[in-house]
Amino acid sequence: MRYARGDWVLAGLSATSVVLLLGTTVVLLGLIVREGAGHVSVEFLTSEPASDLTGGGIFPAIVGTVMLTMLMTITGVPVGIATGIYLAEYAPRGSRLASVVRAAVQNLAGVPSIVFGLFGLGFFVMFVGRGIDDLVYGPGDPVWGRPAVLWSSLTLAVLTLPVVIVATEEALRTVPQDLRMASMSLGATKFQTIFRIVVPQASSGILTGVILAVSRGAGEVAPIIFTGAANYLPYLPTDLRDMHMHLGYHVFALSTQSPNVDAARPALFATVLVLLALTFTLNLAAVLLRNRARAHALASA
Repeated sequence: MRYARGDWVLAGLSATSVVLLLGTTVVLLGLIVREGAGHVSVEFLTSEPASDLTGGGIFPAIVGTVMLTMLMTITGVPVGIATGIYLAEYAPRGSRLASVVRAAVQNLAGVPSIVFGLFGLGFFVMFVGRGIDDLVYGPGDPVWGRPAVLWSSLTLAVLTLPVVIVATEEALRTVPQDLRMASMSLGATKFQTIFRIVVPQASSGILTGVILAVSRGAGEVAPIIFTGAANYLPYLPTDLRDMHMHLGYHVFALSTQSPNVDAARPALFATVLVLLALTFTLNLAAVLLRNRARAHALASA
């Protein structure tokens, strides 16, 4: 088979892009591993950070990051999947409501993350939280109307909604219409058809969106600066109203607010390495779950 000159140019540009991408990734990971691997230890992973942000451990930041990611997933993913199911299966053609929802999702996907932080502060903390305080507790010190891990997770859930919604809708639309018609012709209701036939067939695509959403949310810092993250906390969050530490925000604090940057450098790179390892672990677990769901769907097809 002979290739035209344009084919060779396109192949060369594609190969160059791949090499640049892989090279940049290898260089970054190599730098992080070289600078941080030697500082990662059991003591580093299980101890508290130094109050002056010059080192110490990261255990409260690990717990805060995991707790935040779990709450974000529990609160955001079901809403995103339900919205995607409505848009793909229940919304009539030409529905104005569906058009408005799709436009809102597209706009949300392009909003800078720092804006979500200001939204979380204004809506969740100042409006919802203080509204609960005024209704339940009356005047006094704020109980819910202050930065907390609950508001951080809800803010990140809103940030990741567009990814889950779009992925769910697109995955559901790839399921052949013949499966829906065959199911209903055998007496199944629309609800039974969607949740027993359509959703299982689209589960791999839906889980792909969930993976992307969790990955983005776990590494975001800007939205949680105003809604619950703290520079230094010598204790673990035990209540939804507690503030929390976060690995990404701890990296920011070590790199910008430490009085001795050179002393904080080993802990800084070690924290970045742990954050990457945690993110990769979450991604790997989600990918394995997706592959299992895909294999189950193929077996039942």
